[in-house]
Amino acid sequence: MLRGFYTAASGMISQQRVQEALSDNIANVNTPGYKADEPVLRAFPEMLLRQMGSNEEGLGQGPTRTRSGQGIGSLNTAAYVQELIPEFSQGPIRETGQPTDLALVDGVLPDETGSLFFTVENEAGDVRYTRNGHFTVDADGYLTTNEGNYILDDNNNRIQPNSLDFVVNANGQIEADGMNANLGIAYVANVEDMVKEENNLWTGEDGDVAAVDARGEDVTFSILQNTLEGANVDAGKTMTDMMSAYRMFEQSQRMLKVYDENMQKTVSEVGRLG
Repeated sequence: MLRGFYTAASGMISQQRVQEALSDNIANVNTPGYKADEPVLRAFPEMLLRQMGSNEEGLGQGPTRTRSGQGIGSLNTAAYVQELIPEFSQGPIRETGQPTDLALVDGVLPDETGSLFFTVENEAGDVRYTRNGHFTVDADGYLTTNEGNYILDDNNNRIQPNSLDFVVNANGQIEADGMNANLGIAYVANVEDMVKEENNLWTGEDGDVAAVDARGEDVTFSILQNTLEGANVDAGKTMTDMMSAYRMFEQSQRMLKVYDENMQKTVSEVGRLG
């Protein structure tokens, strides 16, 4: 009986966390460069079930009863959200007409698990990575994200065009009056090791990422000015998944209520029998 309580409760908790992840995806459907998270459920703990029984064996002068059991299978008594796996597929590209909007378009990547990023500097001065190309120019003339993170060049230096009057070509070379630099485009071969931070930034689990300059690798890409990469969230599929998770939550809730009613009946009525 108590095992049923744990199973139903874990089902409710896991589906609630699935809803939270899907809700976050929907909330960021209009965030440029956002990568959707896919919740992964896992069952635990796994128990091996065996058939209870006994055999009589003739040993010496009298029969001996020994236990035997045939394997039936395994039983999982609970579930939980093991991790959130980000989907790094290319988002839709749309024109904005803003010269500070840049879209990073993937070309040929040498590894299926790899991805490209803009290189930025966060408030603490650490290097971070983003796909959000919705940039601006601050009061000091530096190219930054809307949250104030500096955009870096291929030498991890801040880029200072000093005005909105600059041009970026397909190779990521930015030219302005008296200024010429290459946008820092990083290639990460294994994005599964990356962790999402606030403001649509990415880093490694320990703050360090095995990123390399994409121009020095067997990688092709293009930069489109006056355009943005949108979120790769499939709104229709996400809403369907949210409804499915809600129904699963309701089923676990009803199961928990049934177990609770049976437990009450056991405590209040079974004890009076006889």
